[in-house]
Amino acid sequence: MKILYGVQGTGNGHITRARHMAESLANDESISVDYLFSGRQYNGYFDMQVFNNYTTKRGFTFITERGQVKHAKTILNNNPLEFLKDVTNCDVSKYDLVINDFEPVSAWAARKKGVPSLSISHQAAFLHQVPKKDQGLIDKIITKYFAPTTYSLGTHWYHFGHSIIPPVISKELTSNRHIHSVSKTSQLPILVYLPFESMADIEEQLLILSDEDFVCYHPQVKHHKKVKNISFKPLSNTQFKKDLIASAGVISNCGFELSTECLSLGKPLLVKPLRKQYEQLSNAYTLKQLGLCELIVDLNAEDIDDWLQQKQGVKVDFPTNCDSLVKWIKQGHWQKTDDICATLWKQVHFPNLIKNRLDYLTNGVS
Repeated sequence: MKILYGVQGTGNGHITRARHMAESLANDESISVDYLFSGRQYNGYFDMQVFNNYTTKRGFTFITERGQVKHAKTILNNNPLEFLKDVTNCDVSKYDLVINDFEPVSAWAARKKGVPSLSISHQAAFLHQVPKKDQGLIDKIITKYFAPTTYSLGTHWYHFGHSIIPPVISKELTSNRHIHSVSKTSQLPILVYLPFESMADIEEQLLILSDEDFVCYHPQVKHHKKVKNISFKPLSNTQFKKDLIASAGVISNCGFELSTECLSLGKPLLVKPLRKQYEQLSNAYTLKQLGLCELIVDLNAEDIDDWLQQKQGVKVDFPTNCDSLVKWIKQGHWQKTDDICATLWKQVHFPNLIKNRLDYLTNGVS
């Protein structure tokens, strides 16, 4: 079976999900996979060894400034003619299936050439009746048409009664999550990952909290440096995971994959969702309703300090590999999702309090 796997490269969460899939796909010698990424410059990718000789395209990307999507700059920055050229030149005819994680070039190429395509993404979950926050007409159009596929399998923290699978957590995290006991978390640093915020704003607010140590990852950081109580580090998949495991809590925007990793480790989570980005706003709304995070609207030391004084985490168990999902993909019945959904949800364990809140939240969106 020959697969083209298209991955949106704007956010690291898409790539993280693809890493999990790549490990299981590589274990099956009957499957051959090529990877295509779009959404960022080639030199902006890091720790990509698992994808072998991947290719990149410009695709479409969203421009953000100081924690907010800039729609006008997004339109001006993207090049529709180059996108159409990339779609035309993307030869998908040699593939049996195009797997897609919100990547538009491969999705539209498959649609144009009539090749079967399967979306496995968090965005696909929003095609169903799941909790949403501030989703406008443009958001609905983007969700449906940005990277359209023949079949879809959304991923979310709960299925809400639809064809949605749970997220997958790397074995690296699950095998090391007991290294730092809860009783010692007060002595550990806070991990900060706010890639859509201004570096200057982050530094200004965290320096105020001088009694607390922070480890901050940001795309603008090129070399490790220490500024008083803040350690700034460049993006790194391996080192980031180590610091995540060794943290007393996490402050982040509200991307799906990092939030999931925090839940799997039982890490206290403070989120500042990207403004005018309904997916992150919806993620934050869902987590807050379930009591799985605290939420701030603006980046300020006072709100962060309030969270530091009362932070507590909730642990949720998720699947640790994609083997059963790969097996299902090989069977080729991509329109039949009941069995794979049931198989994966059996591996998820919520605390009883969260189960009750899930029932309430599900009834609210049904």
